[in-house]
Amino acid sequence: MLLCTACLVGLQLLISCCWAFACHSTEPSPDFTLPGDYLLAGLFPLHSGCLQVRHRPEVTLCDRTGSFNEHGYHLFQAMRLGVEEINNSTTLLPNVTLGYQLYDVCSDSANVYATLSVLSLPGPRHIELQGDLLCYSPKVLAVIGPDTTNRAATTAALLSPFLMPLLLEQIHKVNFLLHKDTVMFNDNGDPLSSYNIIAWDWSGPKWTFTVLGSSTWSPVQLDINETKIQWHGKDNQVPKSVCSSDCLEGHQRVVTGFHPCCFECVPCGAGTFLNKSDLYRCQPCGKEEWAPEGSQTCFPRTVVFLACQEHTSWVLLAANTLLLLLLLGTAGLFAWHLDTPVVRSAGGRLCFLMLGSLAAGSGSLYGFFGEPTRPACLLRQALFALGFTIFLSCLTVRSFQLIIIFKFSAKAPTFYRVWVQNHGAGLFVMISSAAQLLICLTWLVVWTPLPTREYQRFPHLVMLECTEANSLGFILAFLYNGLLSISAFACSYLGKDLPENYNEAKCVTFSLLFNFMSWIAFFTTASVYDGKYLPAVNMLAGLSSLSSGFGGYFLPKCYVILCRPDLNSTEHFQASIQDYTRHRGST
Repeated sequence: MLLCTACLVGLQLLISCCWAFACHSTEPSPDFTLPGDYLLAGLFPLHSGCLQVRHRPEVTLCDRTGSFNEHGYHLFQAMRLGVEEINNSTTLLPNVTLGYQLYDVCSDSANVYATLSVLSLPGPRHIELQGDLLCYSPKVLAVIGPDTTNRAATTAALLSPFLMPLLLEQIHKVNFLLHKDTVMFNDNGDPLSSYNIIAWDWSGPKWTFTVLGSSTWSPVQLDINETKIQWHGKDNQVPKSVCSSDCLEGHQRVVTGFHPCCFECVPCGAGTFLNKSDLYRCQPCGKEEWAPEGSQTCFPRTVVFLACQEHTSWVLLAANTLLLLLLLGTAGLFAWHLDTPVVRSAGGRLCFLMLGSLAAGSGSLYGFFGEPTRPACLLRQALFALGFTIFLSCLTVRSFQLIIIFKFSAKAPTFYRVWVQNHGAGLFVMISSAAQLLICLTWLVVWTPLPTREYQRFPHLVMLECTEANSLGFILAFLYNGLLSISAFACSYLGKDLPENYNEAKCVTFSLLFNFMSWIAFFTTASVYDGKYLPAVNMLAGLSSLSSGFGGYFLPKCYVILCRPDLNSTEHFQASIQDYTRHRGST
């Protein structure tokens, strides 16, 4: 450690010497030197510095005309008087003669030169660097000065590695009378003397002062006559003597420097508050709390979810309930007209499976309202996905079956016979639905949707939601339904030239396009908005899909049954088939 210190000191002295010694070599004046057994050094500005703009470091000559410094001269004479007083006394330091070397430190370069001169060894006038600085003995035992902070800091930085003091090592043993006052020092080298507290008055042609009070060390006492103090403020008001004013509420104190009374005021960040018991550190709020920037307290977070009492919920609940009633009513209507050509051409009893799947999807939408629970999180998305899969599977296979009957029964009779004998329509619906059921079960087991409290999205809210939207199972189930929708769209489009009573390409195409647009709108909204109404947007997309499927497939048939019974006859359907056959034969 001492070796590292020696290296650093060497570098510091090398830089200083390049500036001071290389610029000039000035010996201390004989008038400023007094030989003695022990030497003290005094660094005083006998001349003023040169106040001019400099573009590079330069040496300032001290003995310039008109630069005499009276204050520095007074300090110079005070040290000379003090040393001579001690040497002339027979009781202070008997048999010891103090000497001094006084330097004119009118500039920074002169100050550095004087400090290096103080550190030099007796005789050879050079500084010897050693590994153990404790054994270094320069010619001067102590230094008094400089009187300015900047130059004192430079001198202290150069002297401190050599353990050179402002006082002698044994100064705490000094005890003598001087002009009826006792002069002595404590163990730290601080003087234990009585002082008068004065205030300088520089307003007149001559400098004068007024005694405001006194301090004594035995007994320790401080007396100040405040009525004699002349403050510079209006009406002699006492100025505030603080480094920094008190901070505003919710602003912490950031200490600048070494003193805790000097600080900057920084507002506490969002989510933190300033407790009056600790003004220097903002404390974080609890998990269920929040605080704006610059707060003194935390506030409870607002718990939000899609409540049933909100107007948005009323509208969506009413629309979903209306859809469910329409599904039930359509099921009753089809059951009543089960043997009519319209119901048979729509799929017969397969229509009830389609209506039931839509009803299951509609029922799952009620799980989006109210505070999320475990059953609601488990069922609402999975039940909707499975129900919509069954509907799309039935729609796809029904359109495919019509294409087989009208277009491929004559061209590929073997395929048609195998399809009919093995119940191809029912088998396709079962396999397709089972695949989606397997995806949903895997989703519920591996990526189990659970109610959760979300804290990161909004600083002042707690979002109650389910964890299904960001899971791989949700994405797989949605993609599977997307593929089924594309299949249903393709089969419907291929049947665009079927007989009029069997041609549903326009309505089915419209419903599937509306389904695509609904989910595209949902995912677009979810990418830019994640507030409390996101479940409402999700439910609206699901409701739109179910409504478009019901409206595109079942409403035209309900219209024929209720409003055009003349079209719901065997003769009309046979005539339509004959027209289609003649048209196909002519082409």
